[in-house]
Amino acid sequence: MLVLQALVPVLVAIGVGAILRKFNILRAEVEHGMMQMVVQVLFPALTLANIIGNDALDNIGEVATVAGFGCASLLVSLPIAYFLAGVFGMSRGNGKRTFGVCNGIQNYGYMGIPLLLTMFPDDGLLGVLFTHNVGVELAMWTVGVALMKGDKSFSWNLILKPPVIAVIAGLLINFIGIDHWFVGAPMKSLETLGAAAIPIALIVIGAGLMELLQKERFAWNVAIGSVLVRLMILPALMICAAYFLPISLQLKQVIVIQAAMPAAMFPIVLAKHYGGKPEVAVQAVVATTVVCFVSMPIVITLGMQILGI
Repeated sequence: MLVLQALVPVLVAIGVGAILRKFNILRAEVEHGMMQMVVQVLFPALTLANIIGNDALDNIGEVATVAGFGCASLLVSLPIAYFLAGVFGMSRGNGKRTFGVCNGIQNYGYMGIPLLLTMFPDDGLLGVLFTHNVGVELAMWTVGVALMKGDKSFSWNLILKPPVIAVIAGLLINFIGIDHWFVGAPMKSLETLGAAAIPIALIVIGAGLMELLQKERFAWNVAIGSVLVRLMILPALMICAAYFLPISLQLKQVIVIQAAMPAAMFPIVLAKHYGGKPEVAVQAVVATTVVCFVSMPIVITLGMQILGI
């Protein structure tokens, strides 16, 4: 019941975005500007507000473990999803690489945050999530991009995005010991800006999903394969890893929520930019996002029972 209660605000915000796009109130150019605002300003502010002064991230070893798990989870998930694409009838040059990238990367940002806060109301947990996401970003912009492109070229400019820079800056502030400089008005400013990040992002996601639903027709092998891989096989592997590895309770809580997430939307952009099949990415995102509202409570509930949290 708690999981369903946590899902309702997410569904409402996404539904509002879908309705706004359906009636052309939130147009594509406005949606793009809003998401840029979230990525460039609001999300970094939310990140800094939850990392600066966070006691859970004082230990360098714990930070390395959290970010390392995020990176390792993708390094395992991407080749598994790529291999299973062949099982569902895709081949190299015909959607296999796109299927692998899209289903190997979970929605690690905006959808998981409100669920995490509702399920585990811990002041330090968002900082752990954002640090975990640095590892995810590292794997996505190296192995993920290489897989999508079909080559191994790499540039640090791919990784150094505002949300990642914000995590690095926040951790440095803590390690240097100047986090007390941000007490009071600076922290309140970050919290005020950060508070707008998630609702705006969810509304934009809803608008984007409505546009995708209106444009694309389903290939059932992609849709069914995506649901099985992203919402069943990979969650089971993530929860098993969390069960056997000696990791903190907070990281286990993050993993339970991450395991239940649908395919991320950003690989659609990667597919367009790096020679993939955007239509495959769209179908994977839409299928897993729709089905996840049924599968998510099951995955989270079972995961919490297995991990004892």
